[in-house]
Amino acid sequence: MKKDLNHILIRPHVTEKATMSAESSVYVFEIDSRANALEVRKAFIEKYKVTPVRINTVTIPAKNVIVRGKRGKKSGYKKAYIYLKKGEKIENI
Repeated sequence: MKKDLNHILIRPHVTEKATMSAESSVYVFEIDSRANALEVRKAFIEKYKVTPVRINTVTIPAKNVIVRGKRGKKSGYKKAYIYLKKGEKIENI
């Protein structure tokens, strides 16, 4: 059974640090929590038509927070650092 690759890359992870790293051909994406680096590679190639050099995945744990005196929980997620060849860029993120 083939997995649906459209649901592996959820969205680009847009932060100041991620934007600065995009200038050096490193892109950061939030990914499905069950996806591994091979599936991320296949989904990235299918969507952007660029072959990555390396992919690192990081699981961000859930955190307890207090906002306006109320306890809550910030959900965890998984993200992938996708390294491209020097000088390569992807369009329409």
